[in-house]
Amino acid sequence: MRSEPNTGARDPALCLWIDLGDGIGTVQSSARITDRYAPEEIVGRQVVVVNGLEPMRIGGFRSDVLVIGALTDGGVVLLAPDTEVRPGSSIA
Repeated sequence: MRSEPNTGARDPALCLWIDLGDGIGTVQSSARITDRYAPEEIVGRQVVVVNGLEPMRIGGFRSDVLVIGALTDGGVVLLAPDTEVRPGSSIA
């Protein structure tokens, strides 16, 4: 995963480029996760996403998928597999 600040977003957010494997490739998402994560902290980690949504623009950045996290008092905590899985694996 690649990450950088979404400087065009109204609320602080990160631009994410997420590898969903050979069948889909790299998708983009703008995620409001800056309360807990700096861009360099999430590079290379796996996340859970909802795919198949209509793309939208957030601060001029195309967002293809929704990154899933738990809402906490300290911000969004990303959900992730507890062991590495193949990029693009389905959620059961």
